[in-house]
Amino acid sequence: MFKKILIAIAIIVIGIQFIPVDRTNPPVTKEIEAPSNVLSILKTSCYDCHSNETNWPWYSYVAPVSFLVAGDVNNGRKRVNFSEWDKYDEKKKTKKLEHIIEMVEGGDMPLPNYLIMHSNAKLDPTRIKVLKDWVNVNGDSEGNLRYQHNHNDD
Repeated sequence: MFKKILIAIAIIVIGIQFIPVDRTNPPVTKEIEAPSNVLSILKTSCYDCHSNETNWPWYSYVAPVSFLVAGDVNNGRKRVNFSEWDKYDEKKKTKKLEHIIEMVEGGDMPLPNYLIMHSNAKLDPTRIKVLKDWVNVNGDSEGNLRYQHNHNDD
């Protein structure tokens, strides 16, 4: 009986490898403009899920992990896409930047499962401060005042 179960599992694992997973990188329409230090942080910690410049590692080609990776990338791109920054109006850009700070300060981004294989993407307090300072300078003035008022921890 145990041998039959192992054979069935092996057949399923092999079979799901043939289920197609979309791992495309659409064209970049307009990348977010940021100073090089900010862009470096975004590219290291955010771009794999939040841009059209995803690096698809070897494990993104092995099911069932491939389903999870593709799902995270698709969800990330829907929430914010740094490669299609031109598609957001100024108000939406400000909201997205503020939300990014909330997510990284709360430890919700980058995703913990992403950090397992990408420890260099972890955002320490110094990198979070760089992002936060940049957001405070680059959001609209109303958004900055709201953000500083609600999230001032200095």
